Amino acid sequence: MAAVEIVSFGYLHDAPPPAHLTIDLRHHFRDPHVSPELRYMTAADEPVRAAVLATPGITALVEATAAAVGAFVSGPSAGVVTVADGCAGGRHRAPTFARALADLLRSAGHSVTVTHRDLHRPVVQR
Repeated sequence: MAAVEIVSFGYLHDAPPPAHLTIDLRHHFRDPHVSPELRYMTAADEPVRAAVLATPGITALVEATAAAVGAFVSGPSAGVVTVADGCAGGRHRAPTFARALADLLRSAGHSVTVTHRDLHRPVVQR
């Protein structure tokens, strides 16, 4: 099928990376940062992934984004489709979303690479 590049990022660290689709997760989905027990964890930790994926609407957005990627790859021009997804700090929602999207796209036969631009950065104090 097609090559897809997914980049998760945090809006509070730098501007969004260039992409065909940019998904902003900041305002509509619960931020694990507000839970003291999750704040210093990242999407590498199961409790964070479980909290994000249990948020109403997130699974539907992953599926809708995968469908949008499918529309891009069905177009007449070949090439990598880039999806950027961002949250406030890039440690919780965005990398969890990126991972879920990558899993769905891989199961559909796409070649997917994932980069977590800001996952390694310190927690943003806000």
